[in-house]
Amino acid sequence: MASYTLSHQAYLKIIFHAAKHPHKPVNGVLLGKQTATSVLVTDAVPLLHLWTNLSPMMEIGLDLARTHADALGLQVVGYYQATERLDDRALAPVGEKVASKIKENFNDAFALVVDGEKMGTEEPALIPYIANGTSWHPHNSAFAGDSPFTLENQKSPSRAMALIRERGLHRQFGDFDDHLEDVTVDWLNNAGCTDKGAKKT
Repeated sequence: MASYTLSHQAYLKIIFHAAKHPHKPVNGVLLGKQTATSVLVTDAVPLLHLWTNLSPMMEIGLDLARTHADALGLQVVGYYQATERLDDRALAPVGEKVASKIKENFNDAFALVVDGEKMGTEEPALIPYIANGTSWHPHNSAFAGDSPFTLENQKSPSRAMALIRERGLHRQFGDFDDHLEDVTVDWLNNAGCTDKGAKKT
């Protein structure tokens, strides 16, 4: 299987989205590029927190995210979700459908589920899911040892929580649902929610 590296920016955006709506399910897509043996996830585009089923709004959001990725010379390479329950680590049926839809155009597509119990710790709060035929299963050794899933910046988990607690960046974060209510919300970029002082480690 391919190896996957999640950028600092992508990790932050996933966690910001989950933190902004702790009592609602949220989802989005992952943008990136592929080399011969690896996938680099460079960004995350947040979709919904109000309509998390496979609705027309989801379809429109996906299409706009793909167009955005194309303009950047990237591809939609995966899907992410978080739920309102800390102990819910399962990829929801709608998540399987969206991830499978992404896999039709990107064979090494994968999904990430936010592990609510690890948010606030220094461990990566993400569980990768990979496809096995038509079903999706968690990858048990993610982000540890010789796992094919790695973080570009090992301090991303602690840094994400620091930016939430100290600067409240998650409150500025907007998804496609927010954009539908206020067209000034820059959901595709969320340029105000970056960690400009981050250093790779």
